[in-house]
Amino acid sequence: MDRHSLEVSELGLPGAFLLTPRAVTDEVVVRYETFRQDDVENGTGRPFAIRYSDQSAARRLVLRGIHGSAGEDARPRLFDCVKGSAVHVVVDLRVGSPEYGRHEVVRLDHRDTCGVFVSEGLGHAWLALEDDTVVACHSSRPRTPGSGYTVSALDPALALPWGLTQAPVMSDEDLAAPTAAEALAKGLLPAYEACLALHDRPVLTGD
Repeated sequence: MDRHSLEVSELGLPGAFLLTPRAVTDEVVVRYETFRQDDVENGTGRPFAIRYSDQSAARRLVLRGIHGSAGEDARPRLFDCVKGSAVHVVVDLRVGSPEYGRHEVVRLDHRDTCGVFVSEGLGHAWLALEDDTVVACHSSRPRTPGSGYTVSALDPALALPWGLTQAPVMSDEDLAAPTAAEALAKGLLPAYEACLALHDRPVLTGD
């Protein structure tokens, strides 16, 4: 396999990157190299190692987010879809960011195995496009319960392009989430400069 089989390219939001693996086929399989620590670190310009992963399984029309890491829980994360497909949206909700309020949309599909790298403070949300969709999250350490922030994925001011023709299925937490303006007024959102200062934090922490 080509040494540079994983392409890492920055999206329109600073700190958000698309990971695109190159397919290699033989007579029986199609193989994708979905993660290489050195390629990701070179492509993003920062340290990153996977020490924790979880998966979320959902039926069609389940909408998750917007969720973001903040404070002591702030950490970069890598998302991919291991089954089915989803619309994945990254939103800049870092207070003081020159891109505040902007978003980028990526379709994640197990058939092409692309991933999205999301830096500290950026929010993300996803919509399952088919039943039995499974979205995986990988990071350098586990999430701290009760930390981070949640903002409504249906905030009209953010106008995220879900393309919905019927009501999505959402958790009670996501349904009750504040708008970005409400979260900002309550001081729930992370500061842009504080997030940037975390970029060189060691990737392995804790026990």
